[in-house]
Amino acid sequence: MGKHVEQKGSYVGPDYLRFDFSHFNKMSDDELKKVNQQVNRKILERIPLEERRAVPIKKALEEGAMALFGEKYGDVVRVIKFGSSVELCGGTHVANTADIMLFKLRGESSSAAGIRRIEATTGLVAIEELRDTYQQYNQIVNELKNPKEPIEAVQKLIDENKELKTRLDKFKGQQAQSEKENWKKSFENINGINFLAVKTDLDNDSIKQIAFPLRKEVENALIVVASDFDGRPSITVSVSDNLVSEKGLNAGQIVRELAKEINGGGGGQPFFATAGGKDVSGLDRVIEKAKNYLN
Repeated sequence: MGKHVEQKGSYVGPDYLRFDFSHFNKMSDDELKKVNQQVNRKILERIPLEERRAVPIKKALEEGAMALFGEKYGDVVRVIKFGSSVELCGGTHVANTADIMLFKLRGESSSAAGIRRIEATTGLVAIEELRDTYQQYNQIVNELKNPKEPIEAVQKLIDENKELKTRLDKFKGQQAQSEKENWKKSFENINGINFLAVKTDLDNDSIKQIAFPLRKEVENALIVVASDFDGRPSITVSVSDNLVSEKGLNAGQIVRELAKEINGGGGGQPFFATAGGKDVSGLDRVIEKAKNYLN
């Protein structure tokens, strides 16, 4: 990784470890693969622990022992050696690298500015993780009807899903445009305000595509939409700018009050606000209650 790399922190348990080190870039998949391979190679080499106690620190450092950051050492130290790796350390160690059995990297992330962190498992835990991963892989392959190239099959599904989503969004946009024209015909004038109260099963994105532009296309508009989409009640309130400035109507305040009827809450801006709730049966009461703002 480079000569700039230094240990900046660690945790060592019986089957899990994390290791922090100085480095300014995210490790590549290839670098992680090489680290994983190199550690497992050392495990397979069955390197025995060499331990020396009460070694003068000057002598230990002359022999190339690594003094870790932030540690305070006395005049005599404990020297730990595994092959060419020599450290000053007072911790617990395996008697042989083979005792570790297996090293499996879980991932790499940022720990702080200029410091990266790797996490890994070892021993039986690492073996179980590999077994679980293999089982999940087999399950995915079975679901895909055992294709010769599983990765290509998954990518094909992802591409097809994107295409279907694009088509669905286009259809929803067309549906919203058609619905908007119907809503335009349903306004009623109450005390000089063009009021529209609608109960629908459209999703919130479609409702916004309709209600948000309608507040500008219809003068003096107060629009209240009560929606039951997949059993999840929601309310949308859209208000013309002049009603906000001249009449003091506030979509955020209105929607919060209406949301009480569906055991929910929400908010937004004075001209557009939304709320969600739990009680679908309260949507009819929302429509009736909305008219009170015009009396």
